[in-house]
Amino acid sequence: MAIITPASSGSATAARQKASKGGKPNFTQAQALAKQKALEKKAKKYKLPLGELAVFTQQLASLLTAGLPLVQCLEALQDQTEDPVFRIIIRDVRNDISSGNSFSSAVKKFPNAFNTLFISMIEAGEASGGLAEILGKVASYFEASVKLTKKVKSAMTYPIAVIGLAIALVNVLLIFVIPVFAAMFDDFGAKLPAPTQFLIDLSDFLKANFFYLLIGCYAVYWLTNRFISTPKGRRVKDQFLVRAPIFGNLIHKIALSRFCRTYATLIRSGVPILRTLEIVSSASNKVQIEDACQEIARHVSQGGQVSEVLAVNPFFPPMMKHMVKAGESTGNVDGMMTKISDFYDVEAEATVASLTSLIEPMLIVFLGVVVGGIVMAMFLPIFQLGAVAGGLQ
Repeated sequence: MAIITPASSGSATAARQKASKGGKPNFTQAQALAKQKALEKKAKKYKLPLGELAVFTQQLASLLTAGLPLVQCLEALQDQTEDPVFRIIIRDVRNDISSGNSFSSAVKKFPNAFNTLFISMIEAGEASGGLAEILGKVASYFEASVKLTKKVKSAMTYPIAVIGLAIALVNVLLIFVIPVFAAMFDDFGAKLPAPTQFLIDLSDFLKANFFYLLIGCYAVYWLTNRFISTPKGRRVKDQFLVRAPIFGNLIHKIALSRFCRTYATLIRSGVPILRTLEIVSSASNKVQIEDACQEIARHVSQGGQVSEVLAVNPFFPPMMKHMVKAGESTGNVDGMMTKISDFYDVEAEATVASLTSLIEPMLIVFLGVVVGGIVMAMFLPIFQLGAVAGGLQ
């Protein structure tokens, strides 16, 4: 506790007098302090992007391999990290380690920033004494996951953008353009063709109920999210995604790849199999794999093998079951799992490429039919009027 001497009290009074004359320095300091406190509060619940965690893990592994102490490595990474919230997290972890705590216990205080896989691998590295080597394996795993995710996202960006643009364009035509044609057609006094009348009725409905439709869409979105957050809803969602047309096969392959790579990385790093299955289950984000991991854990604890559970689970393809069984026969399960993961990564990339080449012409046809149909329906009465006028002449 600091003791306030008369001199220090006098200096504080002088500082207050100086602040009263020109309060900008103190105001700037107060702003900086408030910002720092806000960042520290955010750090407790901050979810670190996987790409940034991969870079951090790779850099930490490189520094440890070079022979630097862990505290010094974290200090160097803290200085070069651009993310202000993550900088605070690294600072707190470093201070915790300097106080005598282990690395794993320090990162456990930030479960949103450091996922379960990272924490478990740190524990395995501390137990085996090969922290740098295990961090290198974790970094490779994270980098492979980020690479695959980026490819899928980049492939999906184009169709999502085109579909969004098409929806916006159709709404603009229905709400703003078609009413102008409808007013013009009223002057004709003739019965309109069915497609034209349908579009005019749809335009009137949208104009009269646009606000209610927005509320309805938001309500459906909110209720869907609430349902998905329940265990039953999450199960329905995962089963639907895997069986969905076009994208279901891709989602299935990515889930299998993640399962195999996570399992192989943990087993190779010396993590016990039951703990491995627990981590794989939480990292999979798929109820099918969670159920399989629970069944495998029960079977293995009773003396069984992983391949015996995979053989009767329809979620896992026959090729994977045979390769895992071969790996168990040769004592190289982690190697086989890595090969399976590499295979499904290649398959997923090929599926993404084929989907991209397939979706582009489908989107062009979709836009042509929708927009062209609207234009033709609105000009159809004008064409008919021209034909009637030509017949009268």
